[in-house]
Amino acid sequence: MSLRALASAAALALWGSAVAAECRLALALGLDVSGSVDVMEYRLQLDGVANALTHPEVIAAIVSTPGASVALGVYEWSGPDFQRILVDWTLLQGPAEVVEAAERLRGAGRVASDPSTAIGASMLFGARMLGAAPACWRQVIDISGDGKSNTGPHPRDVSVPGDVMINALVIGGELIDPAENRAVLLPELSAYFRAYILRGPDAFVETARGFHDFEDAMVRKLKRELMVVAVSDLGRDVPARPRGQ
Repeated sequence: MSLRALASAAALALWGSAVAAECRLALALGLDVSGSVDVMEYRLQLDGVANALTHPEVIAAIVSTPGASVALGVYEWSGPDFQRILVDWTLLQGPAEVVEAAERLRGAGRVASDPSTAIGASMLFGARMLGAAPACWRQVIDISGDGKSNTGPHPRDVSVPGDVMINALVIGGELIDPAENRAVLLPELSAYFRAYILRGPDAFVETARGFHDFEDAMVRKLKRELMVVAVSDLGRDVPARPRGQ
C-alpha cells in the first residue's frame, strides 16, 4: 500500500472515530431524598425515573441522533454533606444501555441520610459530577425537589460554569415550611425554583402535582430536553470526511 493510501486510510479512521465518539448531551439527574420524602415517595421517585427513561417516546428521543449519544448520571441528595451517585456516567447509545441504567435505579435501596434540604450543595455536586462526564456538546443538571432549601449555601449564591444549564422538576404536595409553619403551594415552590435554581437562557421548570405524578412529569421533562438538543444540533458541524473518500 502506498504512503498516500496509508495516509488516507488513517485519516478515514480518525474521522470515523471522531463521529463515533460524539456525545450531544451530558445529563445529571439530582433527586431529593431529604426528610420530607418518605419511603413510598422515595420508591415512586426512583422507579419514576426508571420508567420515564424506558418510555418508548423517551428512548426514541435518546437515539434520535445517530452517532451522537447521551451521557446519563443520576445522584440523590439531601443535606449539605449527603450526595450519593446511583448511576455513574453511562453512554446511552441504544435501548440496551437505557434499560441497564433503569434497572440500576430500580435495584437501588434507600440509605440513612441528613433530613435537611441543601439545594445549593446539590447544585454544586451536580456541577462537579459534570466535570467528570464524557466530553459532550451540552451539559445539563436536573434538580428534582419538593421544598425550599433550608441549609447550606443558598441556591442564588451558587456559581456553576457558564455552559452548564440547570433545569428543575418541582414536586407539589402538602409540604409544610418549617420556617413559617405553613403549607408551600406548588405555584410558590415553582416560582422559588425559577428564581434561584434555574441556570441558562433556555432553562425551565417542570411540575408534578405529587410523587404519584412524578413519572409523567419526568417523561415530559426528558422529552423536552432531548427534543431541544436534537433540534438545536441540526445545524452543528459534523467532522468533514477526508477528501478522496
